[in-house]
Amino acid sequence: MAVTANSETSQIHRFPQYKYIDAVRWLPVLSAFNRFAVLATFDYDSDLSSIEIHSFKPNPISFEFQSSWNSPSRISSLKASQFLQKTVIAASTSSGSLHFLFADSSDATLESEVSVPEDELHSVSESSIDLMDGGVECVTVGDDGRVNLVTVGNSNLNYRRLFDSGGLVSYTAVKWASPVEFATGGYGFGLHWWDQRKPGGPVSQFKGNWDKNLTSGIVHSIDIHPSRKHTCLAGGSLGTVLAWDLRWQQQPIILSGTGAGDGNTAVQSISESEVWEVQYDRCIKSNTSSTRILPSMICSEDGILGVIEQGEESIELLAEPCAINSFDIDRHNPLDVICSLEWEAVAILTRQ
Repeated sequence: MAVTANSETSQIHRFPQYKYIDAVRWLPVLSAFNRFAVLATFDYDSDLSSIEIHSFKPNPISFEFQSSWNSPSRISSLKASQFLQKTVIAASTSSGSLHFLFADSSDATLESEVSVPEDELHSVSESSIDLMDGGVECVTVGDDGRVNLVTVGNSNLNYRRLFDSGGLVSYTAVKWASPVEFATGGYGFGLHWWDQRKPGGPVSQFKGNWDKNLTSGIVHSIDIHPSRKHTCLAGGSLGTVLAWDLRWQQQPIILSGTGAGDGNTAVQSISESEVWEVQYDRCIKSNTSSTRILPSMICSEDGILGVIEQGEESIELLAEPCAINSFDIDRHNPLDVICSLEWEAVAILTRQ
């Protein structure tokens, strides 16, 4: 049973958007006085997709529209990073294109855009991306089994295919671990570890056949903590959240999920539906040893935003009557969490 967070220890603000919010991200900024978020939106009435930047002010509370960019199709994956004095926003679309937007870090004004057209990277529409922290390299993966590396130049893009399974393997999530390493997730709760210094395919892999209930499950999200790159955190079907430690590659550490537990230790499940996103929760200072998994935050199809810590009761931060399909923890102030509610709204939660 999850513990519900005390409402007196957090503030929750909801901002109606009157559009479907496919993804939300805090923007990295240079000034502590300017806070911005980027939204991937979809308007059912006009069939228009766009990327919008909003400013957030805590006192008095406000969430105001700043600027937008119209996308050729619906956004399937959204990331943001800082490079030199610019904010870089990367977005893949359901039509297969990939776009990089550049914004001024002081006021988040969109200044320029470069793109990879449809069908250049993937032969199917479903793709996921990750943008390297502090850099301009983006890795893309898709249902077609292709893995690509895209490098952003001053006014152009360079891209090359790192791997093509020919459709034998499908990838649904990806996360950088270092400037040369990344992890991917896919169907059957499979996870792959890649090292660009060793081309030709993944250097390690984990097959999710340890639980027959998950052989048809999907990994929706991956996170890797910079201080423990050997451990890959994954979330997906049936409320499953697990950690894959490269030191013990075929022994997953189950943190939450239907039927979770190793027979000796009971594991409480915070959700029973799709876990759409998982991130390490840098707000919580855990005293755990290197053998324990660091605390993480998840959002789910059944409307849960919560915190999971190995060996502890999970904590519900939000329990909404609709899906929470994405969230982001502010790196500059980890107490602030932004999330997208399926019912056309953005919620910002400030923990005390």
